[in-house]
This record gives sequence, structure tokens and C-alpha cells, in this order.
Amino acid sequence: MVIFPAIDLYEGKVVRLLQGDYSRMTVYSDDPVTTALSFASAGAQHLHIVDLEGARDGNTANYKSVEGIVNGSGLKFQIGGGVRDIRVIEKYAHMGAERVILGTAAITRPGFIKESVRAYGDLIAIGVDIKDDRVAIKGWTETSDRDAFEFCRELVDVGVKTIICTNISKDGALAGADTDLYRALTAEFAVNIIASGGVTTINELITLRSLGVFGVILGNALYRGRINLKEAIELVSGHSE
Repeated sequence: MVIFPAIDLYEGKVVRLLQGDYSRMTVYSDDPVTTALSFASAGAQHLHIVDLEGARDGNTANYKSVEGIVNGSGLKFQIGGGVRDIRVIEKYAHMGAERVILGTAAITRPGFIKESVRAYGDLIAIGVDIKDDRVAIKGWTETSDRDAFEFCRELVDVGVKTIICTNISKDGALAGADTDLYRALTAEFAVNIIASGGVTTINELITLRSLGVFGVILGNALYRGRINLKEAIELVSGHSE
């Protein structure tokens, strides 16, 4: 199982939101490159990067910051937030992303997923952010009418190989992962499931690994010292893949 330390960017700073609420934002660092290097020194080989302004507004406001992180750290990365057209996918692919994450556009632009998977194959991952069993969009500021599991089934049918799933009620709250959700997802869909939101302890990581989860994104648990990244990588992964 792969551990993905998270760097969420807002105005070029490393921040965390509570349950996706932009009004409940904590700034952890003005220097995302230093944050990425601290993860690398703990043994991480992968990053999960989110452009929060991009997610909300549909642009790539933090593109230069992402570029700085990638060039400054040398870590592999997956990137999401504001990926609403093929040109943005191309930009991040050229930067060397191992996955580019589609969110809002996967819901609001019919056919975009097929177009993206046809053009970029396994590079494409879909972020399925769940609120009250529905898919949330636009940086979690709106909830669509799409049932989350039905949407995941459609993703698998069009060839998506990686789904990053977040229970918004858990995200940033250090309330524990929604293990029932990931148990159901891994049982239902034969794709890479990446868990995100609420993971607080090493034991939860071990549980998620036992469920067959491909990867786990860690945010507040790292920033608040609830999980030691080096220990997590050594115990859960044996090594960073």
C-alpha cells in the first residue's frame, strides 16, 4: 500500500480545510517545497497535491507552486484541483505527474472522462468526494444529484483504473477513516482505490491495507503529529512503492 502525504495549496501556501470548508482553513506553511522535502526525508516517494483554488474556481491558480514542489523535491506526485479540460491534463502530464485527478468536470461535462481515458489511459484518476451518499463538486462547495456508488460503477465501465474516494464528513476532522466505505468499494470494484479523509492512527492504515486499498492519503494526521510518516511507511508499506 502506498502512503501519499498531502499538500493542499491555497495562495501558494500549505493549508488544510476542515470538512472541505474554505472558511475553516488552517495554514501550516508558507513554503510547500520545504514541506515536501520533510516528507521525502521521512521516506515518502509520492505526494498527493491539490490546488484548492483550482478545485473551487476551475483554474490552475497554484500551477507555479506545484511546479516548484515537483522540481524542488523530486518526488512522484498525483495532482488534482481545477482539472477541467484536456489542456490541463497535458500540462501536468508534461510536468511528470503519475496521476492527474478529475473531479468536478467528471460530473459536469459528460464525455470528458471517456475523452481523457482514451487520450491518457492510466494517468487519469477520478476523485469521488462523497457527502450524504452523493458526489460533491466544485471544491466540495456543491453536492450533485449523482449517487456515489453508481458513479463509481460508471467510471469502471469506461476504463478508469484509479478512484480516490473521500468521505467529506471525515476529512480534516481526525475522526477516523470510514472503513466501511472502503470495504464496500474494494469488494465492489476491481480498480485501485485510494482512501482519503479522517485517517488518524497506524492501526487504521493496517486495517485499510488488509481491505486491499491501494493507497492512503494522509493530511491532518501528519500535520498535527498524530501519525509519524516514517513509521507509517515502514509498518504499512515495508517500503515506499
